[in-house]
This record gives sequence, C-alpha cells and structure tokens, in this order.
Amino acid sequence: MTWKFTAPLLLGILAASVTLAQDMAPFGTDKDTAYADKVWQAMTDQNLAGDGAIRSFPYDGLEPHGLMLETFYTKATIDGHEGDLVIKRNYGPEGVSADQVLMAPGDYLGAITVMFKREDGYDPDNQNWFWAKYLPDGSLDKNPKDMRLAGRVAKGMDAGCIACHTAAPGDDYLYTTDHIAK
Repeated sequence: MTWKFTAPLLLGILAASVTLAQDMAPFGTDKDTAYADKVWQAMTDQNLAGDGAIRSFPYDGLEPHGLMLETFYTKATIDGHEGDLVIKRNYGPEGVSADQVLMAPGDYLGAITVMFKREDGYDPDNQNWFWAKYLPDGSLDKNPKDMRLAGRVAKGMDAGCIACHTAAPGDDYLYTTDHIAK
C-alpha cells in the first residue's frame, strides 16, 4: 500500500503537531521564566513583593503553601493584558505564629506563590491561569527535577498547582473566595 500526501495535508499535520507540542510543553521554559519575571516586576511595582512590600495580617494556612499566609487579590497589566493577580506569601516553619511573622516577616517567608489570569487562549483547559512560585528574592523556585516553577505548572499531572486548584469549589480555581457570595 502506498500513501500519497498533498502539501496542504502535510502542512495541516505539521501545524497540528506543533500546536500539540506547545500545549504539552513542560512548564518552566525560558518563555515561562521571562513572563514570570514580568509578573514579579508588576508585583514589586505595586509594593506587593520585594523590599518594603505592603503587609497584611497573616492567617493559618495549610501545606503546600505554608503554615502562615498572607493573600492579596489585585489586577496587573503585563504585555498590555490586564488580568487578576493572586499573591500568596507562604511563611513557616511549623509552629510560627502571626505575631512572629508580623514582627520579622523576612525571617519566616519561605516562598511567594502566584496565579495570574492571562489572555484568552493561553491555557483554556485551566481558565488561562499562569502559575509561579518564587523564592523571597524573586528568583523562581524549582521542583525536585530542577524544573522552574512557572507557567502551566504540573499541567496534566496528578499533583501540583493545577491538579490541586481544579478541585476548588466555585469554578474559579481559588479556594479563598468560596465564602464570598456571588
């Protein structure tokens, strides 16, 4: 049996393969990292990260985020797109109190986790959320496989940002807004 392919058919197959490869691309790529740098800059511009960041009253949290948390909801504009920005400062270790965090937040800050609602088409399977986990200095944290935690973090996996947040009630991927009447 001989297969004949026309140029348009081959181009269609190639385009579909490239699209599939982009959708399945692992998180933490150079492109994800560059975008995460822009998110960090937007947070520092709003005094929500870095030296002199605005503080709020910490509350009890849960792993994987931290045992004491601060959460901020705002908007940011990145590359001309305005989207929702959720910032969670993650404090520890176990036993840390709100008073300790209030007195010396830098001593207890372990990470800053972020969700940013990107433009339509970024990741429609997951409501176009961009995920990042930063260390206190603004560099990206890495998983045990040395992958930078930015982009579609752990998409399609059984554990990780997306796997956990898809279970949030309310169909918005956010656990902390479930008590708000809509």
